[in-house]
Amino acid sequence: MKLTFLGTSAGSPTAERNVSSVMLDLRQERGRLWLFDSGEATQMQMQKANFSLAKLEMIFLTHLHGDHLFGLPGVLTTRSLMQKQSALTLVGPKGIKQFIQTVIEISSSWLTYPLNIIELEQDSLVFEDNKFRVEAKLLQHRVPCFGYRIVEKDLPPSLDIDKLQQDNINPGVHYAVLKEGLTVTLEDGRTIDGKDYQGDIKRGKKVAILGDTIPCQASIDLAENVDLLVHEATQEQAFEAKAIERGHSTTIHAANIAKQAKAKRLIITHISPRYSIQDNQKLVNEARRVFANTEIATDFASFQV
Repeated sequence: MKLTFLGTSAGSPTAERNVSSVMLDLRQERGRLWLFDSGEATQMQMQKANFSLAKLEMIFLTHLHGDHLFGLPGVLTTRSLMQKQSALTLVGPKGIKQFIQTVIEISSSWLTYPLNIIELEQDSLVFEDNKFRVEAKLLQHRVPCFGYRIVEKDLPPSLDIDKLQQDNINPGVHYAVLKEGLTVTLEDGRTIDGKDYQGDIKRGKKVAILGDTIPCQASIDLAENVDLLVHEATQEQAFEAKAIERGHSTTIHAANIAKQAKAKRLIITHISPRYSIQDNQKLVNEARRVFANTEIATDFASFQV
Protein backbone atom coordinates (compact mmCIF):
# COMPACT_ATOMS: atom_id res chain seq x y z
CA MET A 1 0.00 0.00 0.00
CA LYS A 2 1.51 3.30 -1.11
CA LEU A 3 0.35 6.93 -1.19
CA THR A 4 1.42 9.25 -4.00
CA PHE A 5 0.53 12.94 -3.89
CA LEU A 6 -0.56 14.34 -7.24
CA GLY A 7 -1.31 17.81 -5.92
CA THR A 8 -0.49 19.49 -2.61
CA SER A 9 -1.48 23.15 -2.99
CA ALA A 10 -4.45 24.82 -1.29
CA GLY A 11 -6.94 26.84 -3.32
CA SER A 12 -5.01 27.31 -6.54
CA PRO A 13 -2.06 25.71 -8.32
CA THR A 14 1.40 27.24 -8.18
CA ALA A 15 4.49 26.77 -10.31
CA GLU A 16 5.63 24.15 -7.78
CA ARG A 17 2.40 22.52 -6.63
CA ASN A 18 -0.80 21.34 -8.29
CA VAL A 19 -4.08 21.41 -6.37
CA SER A 20 -5.34 18.58 -4.16
CA SER A 21 -5.25 14.96 -5.23
CA VAL A 22 -3.70 11.85 -3.73
CA MET A 23 -3.53 8.30 -5.07
CA LEU A 24 -3.72 5.24 -2.86
CA ASP A 25 -1.90 2.57 -4.83
CA LEU A 26 -3.47 -0.83 -4.13
CA ARG A 27 -2.17 -2.59 -7.20
CA GLN A 28 -0.26 -5.06 -5.06
CA GLU A 29 -3.22 -5.74 -2.75
CA ARG A 30 -6.10 -5.75 -5.28
CA GLY A 31 -4.73 -4.70 -8.66
CA ARG A 32 -6.49 -1.32 -8.48
CA LEU A 33 -6.04 2.38 -7.70
CA TRP A 34 -8.11 4.55 -5.36
CA LEU A 35 -8.10 8.31 -5.95
CA PHE A 36 -8.82 10.83 -3.19
CA ASP A 37 -9.91 14.22 -4.54
CA SER A 38 -9.38 15.34 -8.10
CA GLY A 39 -8.24 18.93 -8.40
CA GLU A 40 -7.58 20.62 -11.72
CA ALA A 41 -5.19 18.68 -14.03
CA THR A 42 -5.34 15.48 -11.99
CA GLN A 43 -5.33 13.32 -15.12
CA MET A 44 -2.15 15.06 -16.31
CA GLN A 45 -0.54 14.41 -12.92
CA MET A 46 -1.62 10.77 -13.15
CA GLN A 47 0.11 10.44 -16.51
CA LYS A 48 3.32 11.94 -15.16
CA ALA A 49 3.21 9.54 -12.20
CA ASN A 50 2.49 6.58 -14.51
CA PHE A 51 -0.96 5.79 -13.08
CA SER A 52 -3.39 4.30 -15.58
CA LEU A 53 -7.02 5.49 -15.66
CA ALA A 54 -7.91 1.89 -16.50
CA LYS A 55 -6.79 0.80 -13.02
CA LEU A 56 -9.07 3.25 -11.20
CA GLU A 57 -11.65 1.46 -9.07
CA MET A 58 -12.81 4.09 -6.55
CA ILE A 59 -12.76 7.89 -6.37
CA PHE A 60 -13.39 9.51 -2.98
CA LEU A 61 -14.09 13.24 -2.79
CA THR A 62 -13.71 15.05 0.51
CA HIS A 63 -15.81 18.07 -0.54
CA LEU A 64 -17.01 20.04 -3.54
CA HIS A 65 -14.67 23.03 -3.55
CA GLY A 66 -13.06 23.50 -6.94
CA ASP A 67 -9.48 22.82 -5.88
CA HIS A 68 -10.60 19.28 -4.94
CA LEU A 69 -13.12 18.75 -7.74
CA PHE A 70 -12.44 20.51 -11.05
CA GLY A 71 -10.20 17.75 -12.41
CA LEU A 72 -12.92 15.11 -12.03
CA PRO A 73 -14.78 15.63 -15.35
CA GLY A 74 -11.56 15.13 -17.28
CA VAL A 75 -10.71 11.96 -15.38
CA LEU A 76 -14.16 10.46 -15.99
CA THR A 77 -14.57 11.40 -19.65
CA THR A 78 -11.02 10.57 -20.74
CA ARG A 79 -11.51 7.13 -19.21
CA SER A 80 -14.44 6.70 -21.61
CA LEU A 81 -12.09 7.03 -24.58
CA MET A 82 -10.50 3.73 -23.59
CA GLN A 83 -12.17 0.52 -24.67
CA LYS A 84 -13.90 -1.89 -22.29
CA GLN A 85 -13.43 0.04 -19.05
CA SER A 86 -14.54 -1.55 -15.79
CA ALA A 87 -17.15 0.00 -13.52
CA LEU A 88 -16.11 2.91 -11.32
CA THR A 89 -17.48 4.02 -7.94
CA LEU A 90 -17.53 7.71 -7.02
CA VAL A 91 -18.06 8.68 -3.37
CA GLY A 92 -18.61 12.28 -2.30
CA PRO A 93 -20.89 14.80 -0.58
CA LYS A 94 -24.45 15.33 -1.75
CA GLY A 95 -24.44 17.36 -4.94
CA ILE A 96 -21.75 15.41 -6.75
CA LYS A 97 -24.34 13.51 -8.83
CA GLN A 98 -25.88 16.77 -10.05
CA PHE A 99 -22.44 18.17 -10.84
CA ILE A 100 -21.45 15.16 -12.97
CA GLN A 101 -24.81 14.99 -14.76
CA THR A 102 -24.67 18.71 -15.58
CA VAL A 103 -21.08 18.62 -16.87
CA ILE A 104 -21.77 15.55 -19.03
CA GLU A 105 -24.94 17.05 -20.48
CA ILE A 106 -23.68 20.58 -21.18
CA SER A 107 -20.37 19.42 -22.67
CA SER A 108 -22.08 16.73 -24.81
CA SER A 109 -19.75 14.17 -23.25
CA TRP A 110 -20.51 10.55 -22.38
CA LEU A 111 -19.42 7.70 -20.17
CA THR A 112 -18.95 4.23 -21.64
CA TYR A 113 -18.72 2.36 -18.34
CA PRO A 114 -21.02 2.03 -15.31
CA LEU A 115 -20.52 4.86 -12.80
CA ASN A 116 -21.88 4.16 -9.34
CA ILE A 117 -22.28 7.40 -7.36
CA ILE A 118 -22.62 7.32 -3.57
CA GLU A 119 -23.66 10.66 -2.06
CA LEU A 120 -22.80 11.33 1.58
CA GLU A 121 -24.83 13.41 4.02
CA GLN A 122 -23.63 11.90 7.30
CA ASP A 123 -21.05 9.57 8.80
CA SER A 124 -21.15 6.35 6.82
CA LEU A 125 -19.50 3.05 6.06
CA VAL A 126 -18.91 3.63 2.35
CA PHE A 127 -17.08 0.46 1.31
CA GLU A 128 -16.40 -3.00 2.67
CA ASP A 129 -15.30 -6.30 1.21
CA ASN A 130 -13.20 -9.19 2.49
CA LYS A 131 -9.99 -7.12 2.31
CA PHE A 132 -10.82 -3.47 3.01
CA ARG A 133 -13.19 -1.22 4.92
CA VAL A 134 -13.63 2.53 4.32
CA GLU A 135 -15.40 4.78 6.81
CA ALA A 136 -16.35 8.44 6.21
CA LYS A 137 -16.93 11.08 8.88
CA LEU A 138 -18.12 14.66 8.57
CA LEU A 139 -15.42 17.19 9.42
CA GLN A 140 -15.77 20.94 10.13
CA HIS A 141 -15.28 23.15 7.07
CA ARG A 142 -17.22 25.92 5.34
CA VAL A 143 -19.08 23.34 3.24
CA PRO A 144 -19.86 19.67 3.97
CA CYS A 145 -16.48 17.94 3.99
CA PHE A 146 -15.54 14.38 4.86
CA GLY A 147 -12.49 12.50 6.00
CA TYR A 148 -11.88 8.84 5.19
CA ARG A 149 -10.43 6.00 7.24
CA ILE A 150 -9.14 3.10 5.13
CA VAL A 151 -8.60 -0.16 6.99
CA GLU A 152 -6.93 -3.20 5.51
CA LYS A 153 -8.35 -6.22 7.27
CA ASP A 154 -6.05 -8.57 9.17
CA LEU A 155 -4.95 -11.67 7.34
CA PRO A 156 -5.57 -15.00 9.11
CA PRO A 157 -2.51 -16.69 10.62
CA SER A 158 -0.50 -18.92 8.32
CA LEU A 159 0.55 -22.45 9.13
CA ASP A 160 4.05 -23.01 10.49
CA ILE A 161 5.06 -25.58 7.89
CA ASP A 162 8.57 -26.02 9.31
CA LYS A 163 7.19 -26.94 12.74
CA LEU A 164 4.69 -29.35 11.18
CA GLN A 165 7.46 -31.13 9.28
CA GLN A 166 9.68 -31.24 12.37
CA ASP A 167 6.83 -33.07 14.16
CA ASN A 168 6.47 -35.49 11.24
CA ILE A 169 3.07 -34.14 10.23
CA ASN A 170 3.10 -34.54 6.48
CA PRO A 171 1.07 -32.46 4.01
CA GLY A 172 -2.51 -33.58 3.54
CA VAL A 173 -6.13 -32.54 3.74
CA HIS A 174 -5.75 -31.97 7.49
CA TYR A 175 -3.52 -28.91 6.81
CA ALA A 176 -6.60 -26.87 5.90
CA VAL A 177 -8.26 -27.89 9.17
CA LEU A 178 -5.16 -27.07 11.21
CA LYS A 179 -4.90 -23.67 9.53
CA GLU A 180 -8.31 -22.84 10.98
CA GLY A 181 -6.97 -23.61 14.46
CA LEU A 182 -9.04 -26.77 14.81
CA THR A 183 -8.10 -30.20 16.17
CA VAL A 184 -7.45 -33.26 13.97
CA THR A 185 -6.60 -36.89 14.66
CA LEU A 186 -3.84 -38.25 12.45
CA GLU A 187 -3.53 -41.73 10.97
CA ASP A 188 -0.98 -42.67 13.64
CA GLY A 189 -3.47 -41.82 16.39
CA ARG A 190 -1.98 -38.50 17.47
CA THR A 191 -4.42 -35.66 18.22
CA ILE A 192 -3.10 -32.32 16.96
CA ASP A 193 -4.30 -28.86 17.93
CA GLY A 194 -4.06 -26.44 15.01
CA LYS A 195 -3.47 -23.49 17.35
CA ASP A 196 -0.07 -24.98 18.18
CA TYR A 197 0.99 -24.63 14.54
CA GLN A 198 -0.37 -21.20 13.64
CA GLY A 199 1.95 -18.32 12.84
CA ASP A 200 1.35 -14.69 13.72
CA ILE A 201 -1.65 -12.80 12.38
CA LYS A 202 -0.60 -10.31 9.72
CA ARG A 203 -2.06 -7.02 10.84
CA GLY A 204 -3.61 -4.87 8.12
CA LYS A 205 -2.56 -1.26 7.58
CA LYS A 206 -4.70 1.73 8.51
CA VAL A 207 -4.69 5.12 6.76
CA ALA A 208 -6.67 8.31 7.37
CA ILE A 209 -7.04 10.86 4.56
CA LEU A 210 -8.80 13.99 5.78
CA GLY A 211 -10.33 16.82 3.83
CA ASP A 212 -10.25 20.51 4.71
CA THR A 213 -11.16 21.10 8.34
CA ILE A 214 -10.55 22.97 11.53
CA PRO A 215 -9.50 20.72 14.45
CA CYS A 216 -12.42 18.50 15.47
CA GLN A 217 -13.21 15.24 17.22
CA ALA A 218 -14.06 13.49 13.94
CA SER A 219 -10.47 13.97 12.80
CA ILE A 220 -9.17 12.29 15.94
CA ASP A 221 -11.64 9.42 15.56
CA LEU A 222 -10.67 8.80 11.94
CA ALA A 223 -6.95 8.97 12.73
CA GLU A 224 -7.01 6.76 15.83
CA ASN A 225 -3.94 4.48 15.80
CA VAL A 226 -3.48 4.75 12.03
CA ASP A 227 -0.18 3.89 10.39
CA LEU A 228 -0.36 7.08 8.35
CA LEU A 229 -2.44 10.26 8.66
CA VAL A 230 -2.82 12.78 5.83
CA HIS A 231 -3.91 16.12 7.29
CA GLU A 232 -4.12 19.57 5.78
CA ALA A 233 -1.81 22.30 7.12
CA THR A 234 -2.79 25.30 5.06
CA GLN A 235 -1.01 27.86 7.24
CA GLU A 236 1.80 28.11 9.73
CA GLN A 237 0.79 28.72 13.34
CA ALA A 238 1.35 32.48 13.06
CA PHE A 239 -1.75 32.62 10.82
CA GLU A 240 -3.96 30.50 13.08
CA ALA A 241 -6.79 33.05 13.18
CA LYS A 242 -6.88 33.27 9.37
CA ALA A 243 -6.83 29.48 9.04
CA ILE A 244 -9.72 28.99 11.45
CA GLU A 245 -11.75 31.79 9.86
CA ARG A 246 -11.55 30.01 6.49
CA GLY A 247 -12.17 26.53 7.86
CA HIS A 248 -8.58 25.32 7.75
CA SER A 249 -5.85 24.01 10.02
CA THR A 250 -2.27 24.99 10.77
CA THR A 251 0.84 22.87 11.10
CA ILE A 252 0.39 22.76 14.87
CA HIS A 253 -3.30 21.80 14.56
CA ALA A 254 -2.39 18.85 12.32
CA ALA A 255 0.38 17.76 14.69
CA ASN A 256 -1.95 17.92 17.69
CA ILE A 257 -4.53 15.76 15.91
CA ALA A 258 -1.86 13.16 15.11
CA LYS A 259 -0.65 13.21 18.71
CA GLN A 260 -4.12 12.92 20.24
CA ALA A 261 -5.07 10.12 17.83
CA LYS A 262 -1.85 8.21 18.54
CA ALA A 263 -1.13 8.04 14.82
CA LYS A 264 2.22 6.54 13.88
CA ARG A 265 3.05 9.00 11.10
CA LEU A 266 1.78 12.35 9.82
CA ILE A 267 1.97 13.79 6.31
CA ILE A 268 0.93 17.44 6.02
CA THR A 269 -0.41 18.76 2.72
CA HIS A 270 -2.81 21.41 1.26
CA ILE A 271 -0.17 24.11 1.63
CA SER A 272 -1.14 27.75 1.05
CA PRO A 273 0.27 29.30 -2.16
CA ARG A 274 1.91 31.90 0.07
CA TYR A 275 4.60 29.26 0.75
CA SER A 276 7.22 28.06 -1.72
CA ILE A 277 9.00 24.73 -1.62
CA GLN A 278 11.84 26.54 0.16
CA ASP A 279 9.43 27.05 3.11
CA ASN A 280 8.82 23.31 3.53
CA GLN A 281 11.48 22.82 6.17
CA LYS A 282 10.12 25.67 8.26
CA LEU A 283 6.59 24.25 8.10
CA VAL A 284 7.54 20.66 8.88
CA ASN A 285 9.86 21.72 11.70
CA GLU A 286 6.99 23.63 13.30
CA ALA A 287 4.79 20.53 13.24
CA ARG A 288 7.60 18.34 14.55
CA ARG A 289 7.76 20.38 17.75
CA VAL A 290 4.46 18.70 18.64
CA PHE A 291 4.59 15.44 16.63
CA ALA A 292 8.08 14.27 15.76
CA ASN A 293 7.20 11.81 12.98
CA THR A 294 5.89 14.47 10.58
CA GLU A 295 6.70 14.86 6.90
CA ILE A 296 5.45 17.34 4.31
CA ALA A 297 4.06 16.26 0.95
CA THR A 298 5.31 17.57 -2.37
CA ASP A 299 3.83 16.76 -5.76
CA PHE A 300 4.74 13.19 -6.84
CA ALA A 301 6.16 12.30 -3.42
CA SER A 302 5.31 8.70 -2.45
CA PHE A 303 5.01 7.22 1.01
CA GLN A 304 4.93 3.51 1.74
CA VAL A 305 2.38 2.55 4.37
